[in-house]
Amino acid sequence: MTIDQDAPPAGGAKDIARLRPSPKGSPRTDANLSTTEGNSPLAGATIVLFAVASGLAVANAYFAHPLLDVMADDLKLSRTVAGLIVGATQLGYGLGLILLVPLGDLVDRRKLIIVQSLLSVAALICVGFSSSAAMLLASMAAVGFLAVVTQALVAYAASLAHPAERGHVVGMVTSGIVLGILLARSVAGTLTDLSGWRTVYILSAVLTLMIALLLWRALPRQQRPKTGLSYFGLIRSLATLLVEEPVLRIRAVIAMLIFANITTLLAALVLPLTAPPYSLSHTEVGLFGLTGAAGALGATRAGRWADRGHGQRTTGIALALMLFAWLPISLLDHSILWLIIGVLVIDFGLQATHVTNQSMIYRVRPDAQNRLTAAYMVFYSIGSAVGSSTSTIIYAHAGWTGVCISGAAISLATLLFWGLTLRATPKVATQSVDQISI
Repeated sequence: MTIDQDAPPAGGAKDIARLRPSPKGSPRTDANLSTTEGNSPLAGATIVLFAVASGLAVANAYFAHPLLDVMADDLKLSRTVAGLIVGATQLGYGLGLILLVPLGDLVDRRKLIIVQSLLSVAALICVGFSSSAAMLLASMAAVGFLAVVTQALVAYAASLAHPAERGHVVGMVTSGIVLGILLARSVAGTLTDLSGWRTVYILSAVLTLMIALLLWRALPRQQRPKTGLSYFGLIRSLATLLVEEPVLRIRAVIAMLIFANITTLLAALVLPLTAPPYSLSHTEVGLFGLTGAAGALGATRAGRWADRGHGQRTTGIALALMLFAWLPISLLDHSILWLIIGVLVIDFGLQATHVTNQSMIYRVRPDAQNRLTAAYMVFYSIGSAVGSSTSTIIYAHAGWTGVCISGAAISLATLLFWGLTLRATPKVATQSVDQISI
């Protein structure tokens, strides 16, 4: 098949890529994009590099979560100021989604990714050598702002993949992101116990520099089309895409709900685990990230299922599993093994749904993958912020049972929303890739 993209992207539904059979024996080409895009499946090593780079980039924004007390004590910060560390990071990340990620539809994605990675190195070094609250907060905001390179990597990998493999590639790269989020806590906690919190950021700066060099050598060069859009027009088109693309609207709301669901669990989890009868250390609490990682890895095939036309079925099963997971999670008072089972199940459902979401939205606008990613991830950030900010409040007033009831209610609402929007989802997003034709 050939994607015909003769018209410049303007952010509207009329710009949807037109699929047509290629003449027999002729190679697949993109009219507006370089011949490196979508011509053949990506090499396995390149996909792994995308996944590792994405995981490390997003981990930079999550290292601070289990370290707030240590960072506050070292810099003699009040607990109020310490709480702003995560807020500054998330604020930077949200601004990066809106202001940086869409640039990939306007400039060379390869250059954009490498420049962001190098700037991340500088921001991480600034965090590691922070000597005041102002320097730390500004540096953490910069880390969050630049961490959105992970979303640029997802969109870039999707654009390079063959259409029949796009969901699979997105699944593999997204697994790196989920693993980065889940493992950031355990890695940061362990390194801090061994040699202090500053080591976490200095070591990450070194690794990020190494990854930037590998990306510079491995990523293919890319010629971007002239879109006719200015930078501000590009940013405004995010709202246009949400208005005109029902797949994006539906899947963005689902993303908001599932990430509110998971952060409802993660934000409050440390409270019962560090209190009697468990009284776990930061390192031991961080090890629950390994449990979640195992569940997330189990869902990496969700993208391939979406490629084969099973996206809606995968979503329904995954959301049902996220609802069911709250039952064993609620039994934490009886045994910590129940919590481990619940974390495995809920992370499997989260990963499967998230990968399916991205696989489906990338089909409708191949020319606007960075903007689709930005719009989608804004809803992800909203859900994460709401879940994490309300979870600890609920725990303070209703305990672990209240947290579990809240999480289950979000899961049920997500499942109902998915069921009510089945008919509103265009077929182009749900069919097997081989069946798509105009």
